[in-house]
Amino acid sequence: MNNNIENLDLEDELFEHFRFEVPKGQALLRIDKYLMNLIQNATRNKIQNAATEGNIFVNDIPVKSNYKVKPLDVVTVMLSHPPFENHILPEDLPLNIVYEDDALLLINKEPGMVVHPGHGNYTGTLVNALAHHFDNLPMNSSERPGLVHRIDKDTSGLLVVAKTEAAMTHLAKQFEAKTSEREYIALVWGNVAEEAGTIEGNLARHLKDRMQMAVFADPEIGKPAITHYKVLERFGYVTLISCKLETGRTHQIRAHLKHIGHPLFNDERYGGHLILKGTTFTKYKQFIDNCFKALPRQALHAKTLGFVHPTTGEMMRFDTELPQDFQDCIEKWRNYGKTHNMEDEEN
Repeated sequence: MNNNIENLDLEDELFEHFRFEVPKGQALLRIDKYLMNLIQNATRNKIQNAATEGNIFVNDIPVKSNYKVKPLDVVTVMLSHPPFENHILPEDLPLNIVYEDDALLLINKEPGMVVHPGHGNYTGTLVNALAHHFDNLPMNSSERPGLVHRIDKDTSGLLVVAKTEAAMTHLAKQFEAKTSEREYIALVWGNVAEEAGTIEGNLARHLKDRMQMAVFADPEIGKPAITHYKVLERFGYVTLISCKLETGRTHQIRAHLKHIGHPLFNDERYGGHLILKGTTFTKYKQFIDNCFKALPRQALHAKTLGFVHPTTGEMMRFDTELPQDFQDCIEKWRNYGKTHNMEDEEN
C-alpha cells in the first residue's frame, strides 16, 4: 500500500480494520456468518457488501460472502477509510447552503474541498464542517454523518445531506433505485462524434493504477455503470457536454469518458492534464497552459440534482451555475475558436 498518496478522494485505497486467524477447531462456516459473530455491530448485509466490493480477504485473496472459512485461515477486512477516520473533529468551515429544512440540506460544494475524511485528509473536509454546524446527523452505511452521496475533491456542485434517519433511508433508496436526477457539466478533450450517446461498462479499480477506476468487459468484475451524455457546445479540440448518471459509481464520469477517448480537461488522474488534441504551435501550448491556470482542476461540475422529498413527497429539483473558474475556461475556448481556424491548424 502506498502511504505517500496525498489528497485521496477515491474510495479505493484500502485500510485494514480487522484481522482474525480461524482457530483449529472451527467447522466450515460461511464467512459472512463467521464475521457477524466477531465484529461488533456488523450486519450480514454490510459484510456481504464488503465482500462484493472485494474488501474481505482470506490469506490475502479476496473472497465472496459464500466462502467457507476453515481452520488456520487468516481473514482480513479492508475498508476504504482508516480505522480512526470516524473520530471527526468539528471545524467551523464555511458551507454554501442553497436549501435547508428539517429533513435535509443542499450544499453547493466548492472545488478543492474533500467530502469526507480519508488518508491524508483528516481535517478540513465537508464532514468536519457538518459536524460543527449540525448536531446528531444520521450515519450512512459507511458511518459518515449526513452523507447520502459524494463527489470528488476537485469536482464542484450539488450534494444533498440528510438530517434525520428517515431522510437518510428515503434518499439512499432513491439513489440506489436510480430515481434521483443527477446532471453534470463536463469539458472533455476531443471533438465528440455523436450529439448524444450512452456509455455502459462495469467499473472497478484499475489493475495497474489503483488510484483510477477502469471499465471492464467481464460482467463478473466491478459494478455496472451507465452514463448518458449530450453535446452542449463544440470548440474543435474540446467539447462541452452534459452527463446524466443512471448509476453513481466512484469516478464514473471520469473513467467512462476516458474509456471512450475523451478524458476530462485538466483531469490529472486520468491523463487530461496533458495536451491531447490540437497543434504543436508554441502559442497553442501557452493557450492551454492559461486554460489550466484558469481551471486548475478537472472540468466537472455537479449542476443539477433532483429527488423526491422524504417528508413531503414533493419532487424537488435544484440547479446551479457553473463556477467562475469553469466559466473563465470556457470563455477562453470560445475566444480561441473565433480567432483560429482549427481545421487549418491540424492540416
